[in-house]
Amino acid sequence: MPPLGTISAALTLAGCGAEGGSDIIFSMIKAELKEILDRVLTWPPERQADVAHMVELMEQQDNSALRLTDEQAAEVRRRLARPRPQPIPAEEVFKRFCSS
Repeated sequence: MPPLGTISAALTLAGCGAEGGSDIIFSMIKAELKEILDRVLTWPPERQADVAHMVELMEQQDNSALRLTDEQAAEVRRRLARPRPQPIPAEEVFKRFCSS
């Protein structure tokens, strides 16, 4: 089975996201998620604890009131698409922030 999200993305792109298509997508995602969770239950307890912690962090993030504006999100995407070729030296960073 493809990675989680692949099927939903493909169905959405194919136009299945409207008029009942979302029910199909959610059903498929639930099945994928159940398969993944069944595998996780076979892992060592320490790794299971890691998964539980990641899910808790995701829940905390979802409950956060902090959100990027559309403009901020666009800036993040722009910077990720064109990373700075040379890092700024620490001395330059300190000079920029401490010169006021």
